[in-house]
This record gives sequence, structure tokens and C-alpha cells, in this order.
Amino acid sequence: MALIVLAVGGGTAWWLTRGEDGALAGRPRVTDAAAGISYAIPEGWKHDEGKELINAFTSSITGKRTEGGSRGAGQDKGGSVVLAGRSRGVPEADLQRQVERAARSNAEFFYPDGSSTREESRPTAVSGRPAHTVVLKVNDGKGGEAHLRMTLIAVDTSRSAFLLGLTQPADPSANKLVDAVLESATVSGPERGTGGRIPA
Repeated sequence: MALIVLAVGGGTAWWLTRGEDGALAGRPRVTDAAAGISYAIPEGWKHDEGKELINAFTSSITGKRTEGGSRGAGQDKGGSVVLAGRSRGVPEADLQRQVERAARSNAEFFYPDGSSTREESRPTAVSGRPAHTVVLKVNDGKGGEAHLRMTLIAVDTSRSAFLLGLTQPADPSANKLVDAVLESATVSGPERGTGGRIPA
């Protein structure tokens, strides 16, 4: 099984600021200096500062857990998580292909016994930079469903950043909140460093 996605290198740094726009206006934000992006923290969510993450990710936040959920994104009883990371530069014309492949790889990684169906794939922009968003409906292989949303941002010609949101079990209100976190993203000043490669 191909592990992940958009592999990265180097360390990370983050701190809290406050944003003013969108559905999460005024909420504290994570500024992930390694990925070069900032995103909002919904009320009741936890910023996982100091938590050890696998190499593909540079920061994360988690929502409230729910009873009875199956395995997903490292949460034993379900819930919601948003993870950020960085990679090498991706041409605008290649954003859709790369993010769709990365989203499927993540679905296979977090739900190895499941399957996924694409529900949405569209171009967008983050702080004026080209980006692409894809949404997957995931059957976890154990009778449950998960919601996966991923946005890949062309920060500049040499670097890209991504946000990955997961909700398990899928729920309309929880899905909407994860989507709002990804939509709150802005590009900040990234640390200089070597981005990882995108596995074939």
C-alpha cells in the first residue's frame, strides 16, 4: 500500500492568531510556519500542539469525539480532525490530478478495508493562490461512513501546502464544520526548507 500523500520534511512551528473572515471569523487560528498556511480552530476543538505526527503532516486540530465511531485518523472512537502539511511545488494545471490522487491515498491509508467515492472536485483559490479541493465519501469497510475533504494550494513555484479534513462517522453538521476549517485557510509566511515529494 502506498503510504500517503504529500510527504514532507523538516520540523514545524505554529502559534495562535485570530482571523476575521468567513464562518469561523474571530476564532483563534493555527499558523503553521512549516506549511506556510493558517487556519481557524472551531469552538470546542483542540489544537494538538506538541503531538507527534507522521512525517506527512506538520500540524493538526481535533474535534469532539463521538461514541461508537470506528477507526479513523488515529481517533479510537471517531470524531473530526484537520491536518496540515507541505510539499514541493505543483503547477496549477496539475493541482486537480495531484490532490485527487492524494485524497484517495489518504482514504486507503486511514480506512484500509474501505472504499471511497468522489463527491466533489473543483478549483478554488486561497489568498489569491491557485488551489483545488476534492471531497470523498468513504465507506470504512465496517458498516460506517466517513467524510474526507482535501485542499492542495500552490503557495509558489517551489512549494505547495495542503489541508486534510476527516469526519468519522460522517454527519452533516460535523462535515460542514470541517469544510469551514479548510475554507478558512490563508497563506502565511512559510519556513524555508526542503519540501517532500509526492509519491507516484
